[in-house]
Amino acid sequence: MPFVTISEEEANATAQTRAPAYEKPVPRPAKSPAKSREIRAQNRRREYINRNPKYFASTEHEFADPLLYDALIRQHQTPAEREADGKRKGYSRVLEGDLARGEARLADLAKKAEESTVTPPGSAAAAATTVARLNPTVVDLDLLPPDGKDEAKERWYDFLADRFIHGQDEDFDYDVVDFDEAYDVMERQDAQDAWFEEEDPEWVSEPDEKTDQRQASRSGETGIQDF
Repeated sequence: MPFVTISEEEANATAQTRAPAYEKPVPRPAKSPAKSREIRAQNRRREYINRNPKYFASTEHEFADPLLYDALIRQHQTPAEREADGKRKGYSRVLEGDLARGEARLADLAKKAEESTVTPPGSAAAAATTVARLNPTVVDLDLLPPDGKDEAKERWYDFLADRFIHGQDEDFDYDVVDFDEAYDVMERQDAQDAWFEEEDPEWVSEPDEKTDQRQASRSGETGIQDF
C-alpha cells in the first residue's frame, strides 16, 4: 500500500479542524441586570401559561386582535358551535365583538390604501398584499392559511401565549407572576445545566485511581502460579 505524504501546513490545518476529546464550554457574556430581570419575568410567565391552560379560554382575548380571532376561530366554527359560543358570551358581548371586527376591518383597509400609495406595484410587499386580499383568512401568519381547525386554534393559542409572555395583556396583573419564585423552573434548569458544563470531565482527562492499581498489580503477574 503506497504512503501518502502531506505538507506541514496541511497537517497543521487538519489538526486544527479536528475537535479535541472534550472542550470546556466558553462562558456566556454577562447580561445587564435589566436584561436578566426581563428574561426572568418572561420565563416565569411562560411557566405560568404552561400550568394554567385555562388562561386561553377567556372571552376577553377576542378583542386582542379581532381580525385574527375571526380568521382562526370564528371562521372554523360550525353554525351550532357559533350559536353555542354566542349564548355563552351573551348578546352584548357578541355585539361588542362584531363592532370591534368592523372597526378593525375599516382600519385595515385604510392602512392598506395608504401602503398602496407608497409601495411599488411589482415589489414583494405588493405581491404579499395582493395575496392577503385574495384570501381573507391570511392575517399576519406568513401568508399561509392554517391547515384545518386544529392548526388554526393552535396558532391562536401561540399568538395569545406570545402576547402574554411579552406583557401585552393589559387586563392581567403581571406582578402576581413576575415576583413569584415558584415559576423559576427554567432558571433552575439553566443553572443546573451550567453547573454540569463547568465540571471538568475527569473520566476523559485523568485515569481512575482504582484502574491504576489494577494495572499495576497486573503488570507484576507472570501467569504462573507459585506454590
